[in-house]
Amino acid sequence: MKLKKSSLAGLAVLAGAAHAQSSVTLFGAIDTGLYYQSTSAATFAPTAKNTGHVYALKDAGIYSSFWGIKGTEDIGGGYKVNFRLQGVFNSGNGKLGLADTTGVSAIFNQQSTIGVSGPFGAIDAGRQYTPMIYAMAETDVRAAQYFGSILSAWLGANQAAGWAGTNSNVPIGALYDSNAIVYQSPKFYGASVALEYAPGGVPGQLQGGTRESAVLRYSNYGLNLAAVYYNGHDTNLSATTPATGVDNNRFYYFGAKYTFHGLSASASYGIGKNPANPNRADYELISGGLGYQFNQFFKVTSGYYYVKDRNYSANHSSEYALGAEYGLSTRTLLYAQVGYAANRGTMNQLIGYGEPVAPGVSTTAAMIGIRHNF
Repeated sequence: MKLKKSSLAGLAVLAGAAHAQSSVTLFGAIDTGLYYQSTSAATFAPTAKNTGHVYALKDAGIYSSFWGIKGTEDIGGGYKVNFRLQGVFNSGNGKLGLADTTGVSAIFNQQSTIGVSGPFGAIDAGRQYTPMIYAMAETDVRAAQYFGSILSAWLGANQAAGWAGTNSNVPIGALYDSNAIVYQSPKFYGASVALEYAPGGVPGQLQGGTRESAVLRYSNYGLNLAAVYYNGHDTNLSATTPATGVDNNRFYYFGAKYTFHGLSASASYGIGKNPANPNRADYELISGGLGYQFNQFFKVTSGYYYVKDRNYSANHSSEYALGAEYGLSTRTLLYAQVGYAANRGTMNQLIGYGEPVAPGVSTTAAMIGIRHNF
């Protein structure tokens, strides 16, 4: 009898564990299309040469292809324990994306977090999207897409500041941060705050490799507002360069988007610099956008993105983008987009993510594709 009771207790525990894991979900998206660019370059280096036009099957026209696993366990009292594992892959060749270290691949290079949520908001720890990226996407008509958006303008500033394009550790702001702790508050009358701190874990250096940021957002009555402060130490280092705690990455951003009866307009202003050496990196970003949602299936968006070197006025870039999206279903999207970037001086603002252009060379790009979420 005791054996039977013990077995029943074990089964009950297993059943409870199985029930707790019932919220685990496999999810992702595949995004691919035909891509044309009138000029190109082999690398993002400031000495890269124009290698001519490129025509290819390209991954990530709207956003990256990715896959992941996420789950939630309700622990009572309105509190939940959450985890998310998410990584990008190239739909054309199946390769994984990169982590912060050049040449090192990572399975979950976008997010690998565990955290707790409840009435207080949410806290997540691990590698994750920085709060600044959500703020930028919400105040850009083109939603920080991978083709011609505030994202490509910000990456253009990073390239000009010396980013090699082979990892996600950039000199201005951040798309992802490793070892980060992020707090997201609940909304209060449409307003919320996100705070980030990422300890560097560098022996003998309290500030070595650390990152901190604060984002204030407002979303109500069709209006989105965002203010961003980001600061990083020892960013954009090579794998062999030791961290010293130098404060070399700072980014400020202010953005707004307003939507009324399907018509959307956005504008933003940002500054990215190297506080330790402003003569090396000090860039200004300005954007504006218009879009219209014709119905629940079809919308058109456009944007203008300007990047300027505040140290050398001859270095500047203007980008124009236009895109159309049609939803075949709730999971499948067809899209077409075209863009033009006028690069001057040493600027090499790209149009399509991962498609470098030579400094000072203007370029045109176009893409048609399909994105399916699962």
